[in-house]
Amino acid sequence: MSGEGRVAVVSGGAAGIGYSIAERLAADGFIVAILTRTEGAAEQAAEEIGRGGGNARGYRADVGDRAQVDAVLARIRDDLGPLSVVVANAAVAPKRPFLETTQEEWENTLRINLTGTFNLVQAGLPDLLAAGAGRVILISSSSAQRGAPQMAAYASSKGGQLAMTKALAMEFSKQGITVNTVVPSSIDTPSVAKKRAEGQLPSAEEMSKFIPVGRMGTGADIAGAVSYLASEDASYVTGQTLSVNGGSFIG
Repeated sequence: MSGEGRVAVVSGGAAGIGYSIAERLAADGFIVAILTRTEGAAEQAAEEIGRGGGNARGYRADVGDRAQVDAVLARIRDDLGPLSVVVANAAVAPKRPFLETTQEEWENTLRINLTGTFNLVQAGLPDLLAAGAGRVILISSSSAQRGAPQMAAYASSKGGQLAMTKALAMEFSKQGITVNTVVPSSIDTPSVAKKRAEGQLPSAEEMSKFIPVGRMGTGADIAGAVSYLASEDASYVTGQTLSVNGGSFIG
């Protein structure tokens, strides 16, 4: 699958890992539709990518709201054409002791992270099926593999993505569609830097001591994995979990 002229949608693509993914896919030749629920953020990100020579458009939508997803994908099809790649990256990551987690917090985390993935993938799949080819790439978290204290809702939602990957890969492989998950860990993003400044996380230097490759990851590291899975080189890869973590967790 060449990126040239094909449309890729990236949810949560205005900042952090999502922005790095959008930027890389644009560099690969894709026309990238960036989704975010923050007013003006997707448009600003698309402009930045455009200044770097990439082709991107920004759209506002809350992936947890199916009506918004259906409406925004209809706009994207009208503006850019049918989808070829769907990257489900949008997520929230609340941190709260399990016994203090409210049902509202639990349901909102699953609504955005897991139901949002369902909404985006199900609404985008008809384009891929019509073409007889396409890529679905989910962005999960190492929290789903090894757990995370005070993040039961987040880890559960990300674990659901891993199971969804296996099920969809089995269901759609004969239609030319691959479905895979990238699992980041120890990635130095703006949200991580914010938590570090608030004293919730140790310094990057301290964290790097526990990572075999000796450094924290970057958004570009995750984007490189997504670029591979979106390419023709990955046409025989489906139902897989690609952990991008510097060796910090083997499993």
